Amino acid sequence: MLVFVASLVVLVFMQIAVAIPYVVYKTMSGGSTVGLDTDPTLIFYSILGVVPAHILTFLIVWFLVSSRGRRPFWQTLGWSFPENFGLWKTIALAVVLLGVGVLFTQFLGGKETALDQIINSSLKARFATAFLAFATAPLVEELVFRGVLYPALQRAIGMGGAVAIVTVLFAGIHVFQYFNNFAVVAVITMLSLTLTLLRAYTGRLLPSFVLHLVFNGIQAAFLIVQPFVGKSAPETKPVVGFFFHHLLRLFI
Repeated sequence: MLVFVASLVVLVFMQIAVAIPYVVYKTMSGGSTVGLDTDPTLIFYSILGVVPAHILTFLIVWFLVSSRGRRPFWQTLGWSFPENFGLWKTIALAVVLLGVGVLFTQFLGGKETALDQIINSSLKARFATAFLAFATAPLVEELVFRGVLYPALQRAIGMGGAVAIVTVLFAGIHVFQYFNNFAVVAVITMLSLTLTLLRAYTGRLLPSFVLHLVFNGIQAAFLIVQPFVGKSAPETKPVVGFFFHHLLRLFI
């Protein structure tokens, strides 16, 4: 639990630490600090702050899992596929899960989320978010939730309790991004439950990581492509644009 709390503290601290120099610069240069919460540059710097936070979180997990290098890190985590659930089954499950999520948000609709606003604040924020979603978030989140938290809770309270707690914690930290959109919150909860059940079923961490990576990676690819997709006249709603709209609202 301390690793989980530490990951949140590091994330908040690093985003603030990266943003402070820009705020100081704006103040010293005579610029207005009004509306900084919607400043595209400040938002971009805050996103960049996630990178060192993820690096520090990885080191914290490594320190605990490997016992300061005395145990094999990846082997201890279960970084392999079991015989009954390989790479292609994992990828297929990720695609199916993403498809269900898109249909779910399409039919339920909902308001624009905080993450939507961050992504739409600037092109550099969009690309930075896509990078984090694919390059660091799946690995770090799986290490913390299914790599450290789940096996510890399973030993303490059993499989059912561990699945329930990890599912709620993972979905809960994302609620701040999507709290005003029930459909997206429901999809994030579905993803969290699937990832945790896969960890419980296989006894390994690698399948959960690959599922998370594919789920995020497909969305990150669409996120990058979307600005370059041509827009139709206002009175029409192109299928591609409509698909992008609902797909991006699942973004992690």
